[in-house]
Amino acid sequence: MAQNYFACGKNGVKNSAAALALLALFPSWAVAEPTYGLAMYGDPELPADFSSLPYVRADAPKGGKIVTGEGGTFDSLNPYIDKGNVPWQLRYMMAESLMMQAYSEPFTLYCLLCETVETDADRTWVEFTLRPEAKFSDGTPVTVEDVIWSFETLGTEGHGRYASLWGQIGNIEQTGETKVKFTFNVDNRELPLLVATRPILKKAYWDGKDFTKSGMDQIPVTSGPYTVTAANPGMFIELTRNPDYWAKDLPVMKGQANFDTIRFEFFADPSLVIEAFKAGELNAHREFNVQTWQDQYDFPAVTRGDVIKSEIPHQRPTGMTGFAMNTRLPQFADWQVRQAMIEVFNFNYINEAQTESQQSRITSYFSNSPLGMREGPAEGRVKELLEPYKDDLLPGVLEGYTLPETSGRELDRGSVRRALGLMEEAGWTIQNGQMKNADGDLFTFEILLMVGDDENQSIIDTYTQMLNQLGIQPKISVVDKPQYIQRMETFDFGMTPVRYGTSLSPGNEQYAYFGQAAADQPGSRNVAGIKDPVVDAMIAKMLDANDREDSLAATRALDRLLTAGRYVIPLYAWNESFDAHVKELHYPEPLPLYGDWIMWREMTWYWEE
Repeated sequence: MAQNYFACGKNGVKNSAAALALLALFPSWAVAEPTYGLAMYGDPELPADFSSLPYVRADAPKGGKIVTGEGGTFDSLNPYIDKGNVPWQLRYMMAESLMMQAYSEPFTLYCLLCETVETDADRTWVEFTLRPEAKFSDGTPVTVEDVIWSFETLGTEGHGRYASLWGQIGNIEQTGETKVKFTFNVDNRELPLLVATRPILKKAYWDGKDFTKSGMDQIPVTSGPYTVTAANPGMFIELTRNPDYWAKDLPVMKGQANFDTIRFEFFADPSLVIEAFKAGELNAHREFNVQTWQDQYDFPAVTRGDVIKSEIPHQRPTGMTGFAMNTRLPQFADWQVRQAMIEVFNFNYINEAQTESQQSRITSYFSNSPLGMREGPAEGRVKELLEPYKDDLLPGVLEGYTLPETSGRELDRGSVRRALGLMEEAGWTIQNGQMKNADGDLFTFEILLMVGDDENQSIIDTYTQMLNQLGIQPKISVVDKPQYIQRMETFDFGMTPVRYGTSLSPGNEQYAYFGQAAADQPGSRNVAGIKDPVVDAMIAKMLDANDREDSLAATRALDRLLTAGRYVIPLYAWNESFDAHVKELHYPEPLPLYGDWIMWREMTWYWEE
């Protein structure tokens, strides 16, 4: 394209007379210019001279220590490969990226390791100019060579999450002493932003080392504000703030990385985390069970005011948490069977038993956000996107789909009747007390759970009693973590717990979650085995959209397809977060769209007596 000739040559020639003459004739060939930020659609909200991000306390005091607990264990400090069990936090704390996301705006990035970013109108390439002051924790500069090596190594030897992007990069080249340019081999407007958020590692550190090796003997050099200073496998990991952190005065980092020390304590039994918090071994804890929040946080430190209970709202999509049905199996290939499984799941009764009915239910994959499907029939642009496929759509996509209401009684005869009717339409009836088809084949399936998943075990125990009313007796298998991972990678299950975390900036990861190509790819995130070409079409529409409105319509259409696809039995929605912490720990206001999640991950909390 014209931009490649006039804006991106290695000599940076942008203002020749010929170029200017052509631009006058063809204004659509507008030359790209270096800038400080990049948005998926439109321009960044913050001006070039912004002093700090709007959801931080820019003058937050530095110091103090935060100690939180995690259930489980770990045996590796390399978060960039498939091997090993790594604390999830290290993925975000061990290395920085060229740009960082502003969580006050859906998918808007501002320069971090880079000083400027440049791309063309069609996003076919992107070029970054590195900051000369950007350094690793050992004081050495971040170079173009490090950037190129990081992408090549992560894409070919790293965790599977990096492979897809690597396959869409046609070329990486150094275009100046501090400049690096990526050219893409596919049309996808999100790619410059994905490139901008990949971790940048130090090439020289890994020279002579096996990048694919997991374990505790290698603590990578970081470019972030913290370094690992102590770790005991399965016990704890401690990170210390680098007083010479190169970006501490940058506007994008002001008010962040405030603690001197961050420590994660690990407990083999997850139920011990709250007990450790009550005992004062931890000073912050994020609670995920609303009934526990109501019933178990009245210990002396709370009543004295030494521990604060903070309920923090957010505008993140709910995502989908529930029990996925494996549509690769003939039992769950029929949508009517899947709807029957949803009908007989007496959510109101289970919710009363688990949370005393204090928790709301997920209604769709993007509910609790502007991206979620609207009630009733599809309208406007959403309808326009779906209409061409109307002959292939499941009932409820165009007309509107809602989850069934249940009475809350232990035996809900209405839901049982509806489920029986759906099973009969799918060719299954109760024969001598058992659900069978016309050939006498028994309808059964295996529910796969992991050891220690007590909450889901309790729900499944109740659910199997409900299934018994349909003449269905599933097999329940509770296996250890390694066996669970192995069976999930080969899709060896009938039903299993699943969690899809969706965001306000959905992108290429939707193919990994719901795309046809991922359905039979071992280890993929497409747990339910969704193979719907219309789903792929809506993801493509979402990614190819040229403005926010088209992207919004495509996402709402995708939400309809997934929800009416009846792939998952939905559980609880988390539209607010429950955080307990000592009174010296504070969070800044106003809150970002993402609520407390980003405050924990990016450490915008601070310590103040």
